[in-house]
Amino acid sequence: MSTKRQTIIQSVRYMPPDAYALDLEVFSVSELRRRVDDVHLQSTQRINFHMLICVTKGHCLHTVDFERIACKPGTLLTLRPAQVQRFETGAKWDGWLVIFRPEFLLPLQTVALVGDLNIYGRVSALPTHVQLSKAELRAVLESIRQMREDTFITGAANEVHTLLRHQLYSLLLRLHLGQRQQEMQDSTSTASLQRFKRFQQLLENNFARDRQVAAYAKKLGCSEKSLTRASLEVVGVSAKAYIASRINLEAKRLLAQTSLSILAIADQVGFDEATNFVKFFKREVGCSPGEFRRQHVK
Repeated sequence: MSTKRQTIIQSVRYMPPDAYALDLEVFSVSELRRRVDDVHLQSTQRINFHMLICVTKGHCLHTVDFERIACKPGTLLTLRPAQVQRFETGAKWDGWLVIFRPEFLLPLQTVALVGDLNIYGRVSALPTHVQLSKAELRAVLESIRQMREDTFITGAANEVHTLLRHQLYSLLLRLHLGQRQQEMQDSTSTASLQRFKRFQQLLENNFARDRQVAAYAKKLGCSEKSLTRASLEVVGVSAKAYIASRINLEAKRLLAQTSLSILAIADQVGFDEATNFVKFFKREVGCSPGEFRRQHVK
């Protein structure tokens, strides 16, 4: 990986060592520390690739989209392009990283379906972090180590890419099925879970235009009460609070990643007046947008 300094924050792009010609790379956290200095690791970074981090030893706090996640052996982090992250360098921990370009995943129209599962969508469908069971961790590590070994195969790049792509799909499918099994074991009803997932997808595409629960309930063909109940069941907060958190996450990213004015950011997240955006942000986050920017931009 290499970094390019921007006005506000470091943008990290996929850039393996010069002799490496593949669009997927597997390496350990220890190797990452040998590649880059502490200044790089301690910086807040915006990545433009997918990243899986599997913790195997020790404990650490990893920051993803301004949330500090406590990690221990068996913790799996799933990061996507445009997310903001920061490593904790002081902690003694190790693990595996799998990074790959977004285009390494085949376009939607060319990806084969496994049952009703479109593999392409599994990266975004996985939660940001999960705690794997011992059996799951063994299986995941076996997959990661095999991928690592296969990156050293001497052969045509397109053939090695095909092999690695199938291995990655297999790993993502395993993680997806494990998550689905956990959801089925939880008390959350299937109906609520499916309704919330549809709401989540709608929100991702419309949060800058619609801030009202009623708008999403109408599109989903349910009542506001039913949507709120589903949100409470699945994530423990109301639909209104979940909408607010998504809007503020986007605002946080723009505040930390860009030099856009507060007025421009307000417009991008759907506010006609900057004053209304400032009030909304301060009520939900606990500080003003300007204060947040000063805290997170060094």
